[in-house]
Amino acid sequence: MIPPSAIEDFRASLRGSVLTPTDPAYDDTRRIFNAMIDHRPALIARCVGAADVVACVQFGRSQGLHVSARGGGHNPSGKSVIDGGLMIDLAPMKGCRVDPLRRTVRAEPGLTLGEFDRECQAFGLATTMGVVSGTGIAGLTLGGGIGWICGKYRLACDNLLSADVITADGRLRSASPDDNPDLFWATRGGGGNVGIVTSFEYRLHEVGPVLGGGVVPGSVHPNYTGIEAGLSATGDIFEAIARRAGTTVAELSFGLAEYRAGECRSEPNWDCPSRCAHADDACIPAPRESDGPAVGAAS
Repeated sequence: MIPPSAIEDFRASLRGSVLTPTDPAYDDTRRIFNAMIDHRPALIARCVGAADVVACVQFGRSQGLHVSARGGGHNPSGKSVIDGGLMIDLAPMKGCRVDPLRRTVRAEPGLTLGEFDRECQAFGLATTMGVVSGTGIAGLTLGGGIGWICGKYRLACDNLLSADVITADGRLRSASPDDNPDLFWATRGGGGNVGIVTSFEYRLHEVGPVLGGGVVPGSVHPNYTGIEAGLSATGDIFEAIARRAGTTVAELSFGLAEYRAGECRSEPNWDCPSRCAHADDACIPAPRESDGPAVGAAS
């Protein structure tokens, strides 16, 4: 049980707000993407800056509380919302400063991919940042970060230049290849639980206009027996795409028009949605005659 006086002192130490289970905004704030998660923190601290996060970690230590950190709230396991402890909510921290000359950006952990991309695209720049616009940049980067343009620009963590990290002792540390390199290693897919990142610095690339689409080989291919056969039959196409864009492969059932006979059938097929970084990256080899008809292509 946290003494009421300690909660009031904690609330006074923050620029942000502190929510208890009786506050009207409590339920909305603890809610995350996975609606199956129904954890109830004892307190939620809505941080607006690094100093707030430092105060949260120090308060958690002094009160013997377990803490969790929430960025975009997209983690399906619900680890960002702790039962009975202190949830450090970073969602209000949405600062984003682009340096178009150096092609870098300094971004705070409350940003989602869509918000981050919007700021960077104002300068025609981007970096690898996942595939779902509602995902938070923090969890995605710390986990490695596969995105649509990773085929050309590698993972999100490969584009991380430095980070500001608050460690469990409540100290704010800078992490980069030259400053606390072990901590920097841990922020680039090292596994987590090494601290709370309050700022990320990324390398940016010229990206745009962005093209997206799918390559859907025809279901009427006489030798089609599944995803493996489809990929084997069109290997040249996907070898070229993988060098320039992010791709996923899925097997699905839907009606496809068989143009030669005017027949529509529903049967398993496979699709490879992709995103290309530049207009000229959309150029892929033409299918071989033996590949069967290509129903759709990147556009």
